[in-house]
Amino acid sequence: MRRLEGKVALITGAARGQGRSHAVRLAQEGASIVAVDSCGGKTAYPWLTYPMATESDLYETVRQVRVEGGEILSMRADVRDVDSICVAAAEAVRCFGGLDIVSANAGIGPRSRVSWLKDDHEWDDVYQVNLWGVRNTCKAAIPAMIEAGRGGAITITSSVAGLRGAYGMSDYCAAKTGLIGFATSLAQELGPFGIRVNVIAPGTVDTDMIQNPGLRKLFRPDLKAPTREDVAQVCQEGSILGVPWVDPVDISNALVFLSSEEARYITAVVLPVDAGASAR
Repeated sequence: MRRLEGKVALITGAARGQGRSHAVRLAQEGASIVAVDSCGGKTAYPWLTYPMATESDLYETVRQVRVEGGEILSMRADVRDVDSICVAAAEAVRCFGGLDIVSANAGIGPRSRVSWLKDDHEWDDVYQVNLWGVRNTCKAAIPAMIEAGRGGAITITSSVAGLRGAYGMSDYCAAKTGLIGFATSLAQELGPFGIRVNVIAPGTVDTDMIQNPGLRKLFRPDLKAPTREDVAQVCQEGSILGVPWVDPVDISNALVFLSSEEARYITAVVLPVDAGASAR
């Protein structure tokens, strides 16, 4: 349908997972893409139970977007560094003539541990990326959107963990809950400029953030080395629709809708895409 023809979209955490899926789907709908990722690899956060994306992953996102016939500019930038995100926003304007859509998607997953035993550095990393990084992304992009004078849509990726607590994930839940308050406040501030701000709250999504030994252990602490199938059983029990997880494209389809004219009067909402898990 090319619902986003002529639009320019900035996506953080675009090297793989949901971010890559977002880049491909928005390109399919006609948007030009600015794909941003820190590409930190294995050493960015040594405590993480999975490696961060790499430059090769970001190049693969570029390749897939171009296969769809889309225009894409890729950049390494860390959402914790507002200056680097400002550069990305400026490049969007320079290369494509404006900025209409922001997907503040970059995030990292927690290591399961009860709150009083969580390492301070780990807590700070989760906060810096998942909450402060979204604030930086919005701070960098908003001036360009206002200056263009053509409205736009900002969609922030929270989580079902932002709607309710989760054992061993207090740092992650705190950040993702904070995003909802931030987004609803931002929606009120940007309404006069025709810029809508919404939140997607994914449930369990079939990406590297979930499909790794550390997160599997969170779901199945009773097993020494839980497999994908072991975790699927638990996740399926928590889903109204009887599926263990959703696919990245399911989140991307929600992003396309919220970014399009079909959602022109939708702002300050939180949309769970979780097969009903948040209603359990």
